[in-house]
Amino acid sequence: MIKKGMRRQIVLHYILVVFVALLLVEVIFLLAIRTYYYDSVYSKIEIQIDAAENFYKFTGEHSPDQLQKLLDFFWMTNTELQILNVNGDILTTSTGFQPDRTITTSDVPEALGGNVGRWVGRQPGTNESVMAVSKMLQLGRETYVIRYLTSMEDIDSSLLSLTLVSIGIGAAVMAVVALFSAGLANSIVKPLNNITAVSAQMAKGKFTTRIKGDYRYEIGDLASTLNYMADEIIRSNQIKDEFISSISHELRTPLTSIKGWSETLISGGYDPEETKLGMSIISRESDRLIGLVEEILDFSKLQQNEMKLSVVLVDIKVVLQETILNIWAKAEKKRIRLVLECDELIYIKGDPNRLKQVFLNLVDNAVKFSPEDSSIVLSAQRLTAGEMAVTVSDSGIGISEAHLARVKDRFFQVDSLNGGTGLGLAISQQIVELHHGRLGMDSELGKGTQVTVIMALAS
Repeated sequence: MIKKGMRRQIVLHYILVVFVALLLVEVIFLLAIRTYYYDSVYSKIEIQIDAAENFYKFTGEHSPDQLQKLLDFFWMTNTELQILNVNGDILTTSTGFQPDRTITTSDVPEALGGNVGRWVGRQPGTNESVMAVSKMLQLGRETYVIRYLTSMEDIDSSLLSLTLVSIGIGAAVMAVVALFSAGLANSIVKPLNNITAVSAQMAKGKFTTRIKGDYRYEIGDLASTLNYMADEIIRSNQIKDEFISSISHELRTPLTSIKGWSETLISGGYDPEETKLGMSIISRESDRLIGLVEEILDFSKLQQNEMKLSVVLVDIKVVLQETILNIWAKAEKKRIRLVLECDELIYIKGDPNRLKQVFLNLVDNAVKFSPEDSSIVLSAQRLTAGEMAVTVSDSGIGISEAHLARVKDRFFQVDSLNGGTGLGLAISQQIVELHHGRLGMDSELGKGTQVTVIMALAS
């Protein structure tokens, strides 16, 4: 007995489907064979009746002993020929035995109605399976019913033997199907058991475990997906570890400066200029810490779908001008020229502060990875289909093709030495998507990067 499970279900389902199909085929086959044999007997008798009828019509003879001639000329082997009157009483038979009874089977009334009557059933007294075929016959002024009665026992016996043979063949087929279905079930269940075992190991944190085996079709896809999932989890953990290391460094550096200058100022004895310098460093590093914390908080809100937008009508040119003003001092240190190219009257519906956050991040990245004495171009233009595009183009170090596919992933950093959390582009991407827009990147290593934000114009 197969224990409960998928293997048992597969075997039972296959057996059930084949059994039903086989049963239908055998029933149809046996019914067709039975119909063929019974119709053959009926056709043979009907031909004999037609011959008798045509004979008397052709000869036109109506002698007193015509009934006896009918019996002598048109009897059939293993078949009883009966002559009946219109009341169904037997007048004479080919066997010479004349029972004193009236025939009441359905073939006689049907014959008297002008058709060829047919009846199959059990012979009263003997309980033998018989077929009776009757037809009305006009001999002169007299009307008779000519009735052939033949036994169907031999045919039924042959049909029974054929039925038993069919059942035997069906049983053999079911046995073969059971074996094949068990093998098929094993071919499906064994890989699934293997996948389940490996998945259990992955659930315990053993992500280096892999599903081994050259599985095909959907099971192969499932195995590949789980292996890919494990690779992605390992990669995400590595990125997370790198992020923790990076953010720890990012937090430690300003905290060290703040703590050092705080202790120095507390000790006293410094002139106003040194005190002013220390306070400015504390203020700058505090702003840096606030920026890092806000970036992490923004990402957390986006991940939990808690970020709300204050949607108003936004003039894109104004947002880009404010972005340039905010980043100008940082660009000036590297002698980078910021250029704004913007069509007039480009309005969209959105949150101006969040959009400014996106563009500040894009321009800040451009400044960070651009060489000195270069230019960064911010352009905004209308597109067809009621959209507008903001493009930030630089001639910096560019991004390799391998990194370009992952640069918008959370915690990913192309160059960890430049600092940051690796969340800026991930946050920007999600903010743009909250505005039902798209963020795309094109870059070539050593030649620069172009980032494009596409959004719908205000209607």
